[in-house]
Amino acid sequence: MQSPSSAPSAAPASRLWIRDPLAAFTANSLDAGGGLVVEDGRIAELVAAGGQPAAPVTSIFDASAHVLLPGLINTHHHFYQTLTRAWAPVVNTPLFPWLKNLYPVWARLSPEDLELATTVALAELLRSGCTTAADHHYLFPDGLEQAVDVQVSAVRRLGMRAMLTRGSMTLGEDDGGLPPRQTVQAAEVILADSERLIGAYHERGDGAVIQIGLAPCSPFSVTQEIMKASAALAETHDVRLHTHLAETMDEEAFCLEMFGLRTVDYLESVGWLGNRTWLAHGVHFNDSEIARLGAAGTAVAHCPTSNMRLASGIGRMAELEDAGAPVGLGVDGSASNDASNLILEARQALYLQRLRYGAEAITPERALGWATRGSARALGRSDIGELAPGKQADLALFRLDDLRFSGSHDPLSALLLCGADRADRVMVGGEWKVVDGGLPGIDLEALTARHSEAARRLVAG
Repeated sequence: MQSPSSAPSAAPASRLWIRDPLAAFTANSLDAGGGLVVEDGRIAELVAAGGQPAAPVTSIFDASAHVLLPGLINTHHHFYQTLTRAWAPVVNTPLFPWLKNLYPVWARLSPEDLELATTVALAELLRSGCTTAADHHYLFPDGLEQAVDVQVSAVRRLGMRAMLTRGSMTLGEDDGGLPPRQTVQAAEVILADSERLIGAYHERGDGAVIQIGLAPCSPFSVTQEIMKASAALAETHDVRLHTHLAETMDEEAFCLEMFGLRTVDYLESVGWLGNRTWLAHGVHFNDSEIARLGAAGTAVAHCPTSNMRLASGIGRMAELEDAGAPVGLGVDGSASNDASNLILEARQALYLQRLRYGAEAITPERALGWATRGSARALGRSDIGELAPGKQADLALFRLDDLRFSGSHDPLSALLLCGADRADRVMVGGEWKVVDGGLPGIDLEALTARHSEAARRLVAG
């Protein structure tokens, strides 16, 4: 038996110093000009400009050619829609006819189609610097009852974090809703599957990889009863709520005609006006509704590209944020964007919100804050979205040596103003998931070929 003095010492903890970035955006007031140290999947310390780590490190990554950001966080998407990008019949239509044309196509989705679509969406997001992605999946036609299970497997395979929401549609066109009958489900089926998914996959606490939320689709595709039941179930299991709201003027007119309520009144009537909820779009709110959302702490996922693509309008994001509503960014479904690129979405948010508020009010830092800290708050997370000691080591590093950046002077502003579209390095939980712009272990050429074939087959019927 060994004496304490002769016992082998424990191996030193691995400490990686990401040293001296070209610029660092921390999403807070802390200084990471000298980089940061990663240990056990978390940020162990920030290093001030010109400084050294407080304790020895075991390895160094020279970041002198990189802009360092917290991993970007996507708060709204429909992964399956990567199969119907730029489909000619809906290229020039607003939301309601866009949906009417696409619902029958989407109703043909198979599990294999969804696996490919989800993998492509995640891979594209990851290469854009995104480390956590929320998805809103509400289509469960015959044969696709295990849709969220398929998505869980894809997320784990790519090594990202995800908030996967169990969406639903219960109000078919024969009951006054928008979706066709074959795409809606009974409330008891939806609620039972929601409970199953929460029990099977929902992780709690810092470092969670998979989380589950409940997400009845929209006022024009679900009944008030499923909204109320989902709110009650979410409170019972302490999970988040998500839905589309106030995306278009057509939706507002629908709410007034169907329920006799404006959108935020409708939200309150079904028990959703609170800080458990985050809303997709939130384009058409008046002054009093903004104040009510802010007071309730209800978050909004701003989807600027989709809002421009479908001519939905320009949301009042600065006012929502100033009122107390967390604001995050979402690329939205890849049939209304038609991309899954979050760093480009931050650029779109910067420019679209400047049209409403002016250049001085909407800075690159504010837009990047929406893509990081604001998005984390929208998803109810405090362990990601910032560079700070104790936070998860979810990082995105961008190089500025491409032709498009030549002549730029402020590295952080150049990311958005010069149109960065791909990260060079991405880390999730202390592990590199993007290296030299590529995804180790993922054959992108083969993935693209299989996905493209599935897309052609789906549309052809």
